[in-house]
Amino acid sequence: MKRIWKAVIVDDERLARNKLRKMLAEFPNVEIVGEADGVDSAIEVIEKNAPDVVFLDVQMIGASGFDLLEKVENDFQTIFVTAYDEYAIRAFEVNALDYLLKPVKPERLKQSIEKLSAQSKIEITAKVLEPDDFLFLTFGKKSKFVEVNSIKYILAADVYSEICIATGERALLLKPLNDWERQLPPKNFVRIHRSAIVNLAFVERVENQFNYSYQVFLSGESKPVSMSRRFAARLKERF
Repeated sequence: MKRIWKAVIVDDERLARNKLRKMLAEFPNVEIVGEADGVDSAIEVIEKNAPDVVFLDVQMIGASGFDLLEKVENDFQTIFVTAYDEYAIRAFEVNALDYLLKPVKPERLKQSIEKLSAQSKIEITAKVLEPDDFLFLTFGKKSKFVEVNSIKYILAADVYSEICIATGERALLLKPLNDWERQLPPKNFVRIHRSAIVNLAFVERVENQFNYSYQVFLSGESKPVSMSRRFAARLKERF
């Protein structure tokens, strides 16, 4: 049976929302469950409907689409829809599934929906790792098996993930952070930012910052990892 994706459209232009809604009507596996014209209304719509995917404008009156992702638990796929291509790199830094430029072309929208379906298949088959499982990673010119519990942290790096292990070595892997969050053992790893996951075993201390954000200090690391306010509660629950 084909999966039905619950979708929310967030755009401060009513005509843009109507046009995208009509285009999405061509896809029977996408069900529009809500719309919003800004960040505040989007939070309410998302919390009420728990969508699988959000079609999100970047530049809106008052606050941006990136601001929205800082304020909600984004257990959904994000497809940015905007007239400005300058935001593309940052879009993928927040693990967006796709990035569509206005005016949206039907063939590009079709590609996004196909990506959505492909992502679903990946989620179903992904194995949840145990702390003593091994990953085969490449560090520079050499590859080796690395135990999961030796990973200190993982950072989003565009469409890649940068993995730092206990020895200080770093590996770059073509895998989004959302996939790591689903696969890493939840008792050992926690996401502290849209672009960072840390191993609790390496956390030494957490310091408040003036702008309601935090810095997480890890053993053996001279530079802390940033933690956003909305993820702070998760970490506090674990200590």
